Formats: sequence, C-alpha cells, structure tokens
Amino acid sequence: MEDTITPGVDSEVGPLRSVLLHRPGNELKRLTPRNNDQLLFDSIPWVDRAQQEHDAFAGVLKGRDVEVLLLADLLCESLRDARAHAAGVHAAVDDRRLGTELADSLRSHLSGLDAPVLGEVLMSGMTFEELPASEGASLVRKMHHPHDFAVDPLPNLLFTRDSSAWIGDRVAVSSLAMPARRRETALLDLIYAYHPRFQGTARAYGAHSAPVEGGDVLLLAPGVLAVGVGERTTAAGAESLARSVFADGLAHTVLAVPIVQTRATMHLDTVCTMVGPDSVVMYPLARDSLVAYTLRPGDNDTLRVDGPAPFLSAAAEAMGIDRLHVIDTGLDPVTAEREQWDDGNNTLALAPGVVVGYERNMETNARLEEAGIEVLRIAGSELGSGRGGPRCMSCPIARDPISPATH
Repeated sequence: MEDTITPGVDSEVGPLRSVLLHRPGNELKRLTPRNNDQLLFDSIPWVDRAQQEHDAFAGVLKGRDVEVLLLADLLCESLRDARAHAAGVHAAVDDRRLGTELADSLRSHLSGLDAPVLGEVLMSGMTFEELPASEGASLVRKMHHPHDFAVDPLPNLLFTRDSSAWIGDRVAVSSLAMPARRRETALLDLIYAYHPRFQGTARAYGAHSAPVEGGDVLLLAPGVLAVGVGERTTAAGAESLARSVFADGLAHTVLAVPIVQTRATMHLDTVCTMVGPDSVVMYPLARDSLVAYTLRPGDNDTLRVDGPAPFLSAAAEAMGIDRLHVIDTGLDPVTAEREQWDDGNNTLALAPGVVVGYERNMETNARLEEAGIEVLRIAGSELGSGRGGPRCMSCPIARDPISPATH
C-alpha cells in the first residue's frame, strides 16, 4: 500500500490516484428470491461472474496507474486494533432484535474471533443456524427460521460510493437511508478511525446526521457541490452537509437538486455524472426538468437559499463558467430510458475526458466518444444487478487537481 498518496478530492474528474472498491464476496451469496427486494437487488447475481467482472474493473483502474484499495482488506487490517474490533462487534449485535441473552451470547462469540473471521461476519452476516450454541432457551431463536439473519449481510458494500465520500481532505461518512444499508456506515466509520492509512483524518460529515448518501454528492468544481435530494438523501441532510462544508471551508456553494424518487433515479449520479471539467453525461428527460436551490453561507452562521433555478444554469454560474456541455444518454427516448436504467449516466472519470462505463450502453458510449471522451468499457451484466455503475462502485480517495490547461 502506497502510504505516500495523500487523501483529498476536490473534483469529479481530476486525475484519479487512489480509489476504494469492494470485491463482491459471500454477502452476495446470501441473496435469495425471498430477500433480494429487501436487500435492494433486482435479481440474484451470479457471484463468480460478478467477481470476474469486478476484477476486470479493478484491472482497468490499475492499468491507468490508479491505486486500488479493497474494503475487505482495510476492514481486516483495522480490526486488528482492539478498539476497532470492539466497535465492529457492537455494530453487529442488535439487542432489540435478539433479546438480551442471545445478544450477550453472540457478543461473546464475536469478541473471540480473529480479525479476518470477524470481518467476514460483519460483511456477509450470520444466520440463526450459524449462531453459536447458547445456554438456556431463546424464544427469539426458536421462532426464527434457521436461515433468517441474526446479523444481516451487506450485499450493497459493492457500492462504495454511497457509504463515504471525500470532500477536500476530509471524509464524509454517509448517513444511509435504507435499513438494509445502515450498518455499512459502522464499517466505514471504524476503517477511517482505526486504519493506519487514515490516522488523523478529519470528518466532513457524520454517519449519525440526517440522511446523505455519496451517490447524491457531485463535486462539480473546487468549492462547488451538487447534492441530490430524493429517495436516499433528504432536504435536511443536504442542508446539514452544506452547513458542515461551509463551516470547514470546503465549499462556497452547494446546489440542492430535487430528483424523482424512484428506483431508476435513486441518486443524482444515476441521471448525471461529469466527464470533463465543464461536461456532463445526462439523462435527456432530466436536462430540462432538473432544478437547483443554491445554498451559500450567510451572516452569523446562517444559510442563504436562492432558487429554484434550472440546474444547468445554476451549476454553470456556481462553477464560474459560461455553460455546462451536456452529452445525452442514448440515441432516442426508448434507448435513453433503457441505458439510463443500465447506468449509462453512471460513469467514473479517471481524468478529464477519460471515463469508465458499462459496455452494454452502446449508444451512450458512442455519444461520449463523438464528443471526444475516451470510454474504457467494462462488463456489468452481474455487477449491475444491484442498480449501480462504475461511479457507484468506487469511492475516490485521492485525485490530483485539474490542470488549468484542461479548462
């Protein structure tokens, strides 16, 4: 691990130096037709193929000199610290669900596990059948099916963008809205608190604040954030994040962008991502309908809220540019809708004008290339079953500043 890379991100498209990914693991093997909806997957992924696709994705990044950090490795290394180990056990055991006696038994069992085994339980969960034998009778245990979860698995760990996001030299640990994902933040919390790589890292936002998810946070330019408000990020969360980044001097403008609260548009980055310092790929139906409320610091720790105004013009004004160049998803309305569903908008920029995208979005990729954007195509037939593309699957830890020559 190259500890020489200093964490820090001030844009969406500055040259990517270091990124956090999660290779799909046994947590995906917990998905069944009975629980996949609750665990936020649209189908049951073929796990071996998903791992192959993810390895290829990581290979593309490494081939462009990006340092790839794997969440499971960081978690295991963090859990070697006794404080992190205790925090992980505490996060895994829910007394309200298990009852006092069973919870105490499970807590005792987990406390005795070494770091790799505990890390696996924290990620892939534990069924009632897998619980250690406990003394005395437990009504909770008797009334649950053996394959019900005593510790829920976290199949959405794959989407590392949502659980944390770097803003400047600070990390925002997300407050995740959906019950199936809330424990993810505990894992990111302990990684950033106890892993040697991140010692001394300050927080831009805390996991116990109002709901904000990283997929809704776009760093449009240094000092300018766009925050989607919809299914996963609340207006209170956007306002709370704005207050935090203003207080820390990380931003001068935050654009709160209402988005339709549907599965297809769960985050802002499902309808719009940046592909250059002044360019975005965008779902055509959102081009004219998206608006933004502009938040700026006021006097005496107050906020100034203006708008709503059309998103594209509000963003350009905040970024100090004449206009944002828009590349449409798809070719026609039907293709656009299909490719938006398949994460055609969810690209990961490795540098200005260089992005990773799913190969299946052929028309969107062709439009990007016609606009001079290099598209590095990856397979995603299994990775996309949880509704997420290359941006969703990556949390940039470090990007270089954008050179003025690229503007």
